[in-house]
Amino acid sequence: LSNLSFSDVCYSSSVSPKMLADFLSEQKWIPYNLCVLQMFCFGAFADVVCVMLSVMAYDRYVAICTPLLYTVTMSRRVCAQLVAIVYIQSLLYSAVFTYCTIHLSFCKSNTINHFFCDFPPLLAISTSDTTINEIVMFTYSSCVLGFSIVTVLLSYSYIITTILRMKSAKGRHKAFSTCASHLTAVAMFYGTLLFMYFRPSSSYSMDSDKVASVFYTVVIPMLNPIIYSLRN
Repeated sequence: LSNLSFSDVCYSSSVSPKMLADFLSEQKWIPYNLCVLQMFCFGAFADVVCVMLSVMAYDRYVAICTPLLYTVTMSRRVCAQLVAIVYIQSLLYSAVFTYCTIHLSFCKSNTINHFFCDFPPLLAISTSDTTINEIVMFTYSSCVLGFSIVTVLLSYSYIITTILRMKSAKGRHKAFSTCASHLTAVAMFYGTLLFMYFRPSSSYSMDSDKVASVFYTVVIPMLNPIIYSLRN
């Protein structure tokens, strides 16, 4: 939970200050080096949040379905290894995408139709052939998001089955309350990503993308602490 909060703060902070400053300024611009840094940080920590939510779903599966083995299965060492894997793959992913993006040419326009420097808006204004970039981005994003969603769905299918088998109403209520906050965070974050990247091209709109971007870069990180505190 602390790593999720840290990631929320980092990826929101990589976008929010500059975005708010642009809202209050007539001239909306960003230095090239800062744009690259913003793109890298946002991509890395957004990926951390995405995968971390699936790791938390697995943690809840172990806690509810195999409680006697929890201290062994989710020991401090295992948790540290899972967190390390999440951060390493996310940083590598963002580093590769950022490296590929900065080697594109931007000869015709340097105006991004977005609130911040993100990979898709930069690919849209590039004068280079972005086919490889788009294939790599779509493939990796689909794999990460698909893996995360499948992990969450499988974990909660076992969790719900286990809860329904409980004879104690108090036990069922306690188990459901343990998962409710996480399910809410998962639904908001993954729902927004699915809306942005997996909807028909005929319904694509940059304006709707901007609204969705503000939602998952500013609103969701603000709501997560409130959501997770409801259980207490």
